[in-house]
Amino acid sequence: MRNKFVVVIATTVGLLSLLGGTSTAAPAPDAGSHGRGAACTDVRIPGELPVPPVGMSAQQDVTIGADCLPHLSAVRFVPTSTQAKQPAQATTKARTAAATGTRQVSSWSEMYDCCKILMTGLYTTSTWNTVGNQVADAVTTTRTANNREPWDAGWSLETSGKTEDGPRVTAHAEFSYRGIFDATGLWYANTHDTSVLLKADGTASCEFDIKLRHTFVGWNSVRGCA
Repeated sequence: MRNKFVVVIATTVGLLSLLGGTSTAAPAPDAGSHGRGAACTDVRIPGELPVPPVGMSAQQDVTIGADCLPHLSAVRFVPTSTQAKQPAQATTKARTAAATGTRQVSSWSEMYDCCKILMTGLYTTSTWNTVGNQVADAVTTTRTANNREPWDAGWSLETSGKTEDGPRVTAHAEFSYRGIFDATGLWYANTHDTSVLLKADGTASCEFDIKLRHTFVGWNSVRGCA
């Protein structure tokens, strides 16, 4: 009997691994699991980071606590040469930009599940010049990331875009989820907003806001500015 239980457990684990590929969240509550107690509803994760000197990145981790509130780590300053979020050529580009007088700043806003699997992300890179104490020639590019599962399931990008209003650049991305953990597609939704303020003195600041329709204790966000 004991051996039979071991076989059943092993088979179940193997089946879940086959079906899910990667886990992104606990199952959506239904009539039999609504009182699970680990789910949080309508959670926001706002914040702001300074742009550090060239060659450095400012980073912060945010974890959803048992009180369903975001708990912030201390801001860390890390060399971009050791920062995986930045492309390998980021430091070279930054040095070139500094030498030519062109400024550049990058931001990233990522949402992970409790297993450290990236669910959704929004990334921006802005370059600009200063002419007569004014921001000029500002150009911003954006990209997104979302975790997919087998059989065309998982997180999907619903909409994304950017708005350039003078020295302020705002990027927006909305993601939905339909997959092994919620077949309805109505339970999970992540929205990322990032705003970068470009300044004539060559400095900048990054503002972040993530909205989660539902989340669970242990989900965490990583944000950065460089």
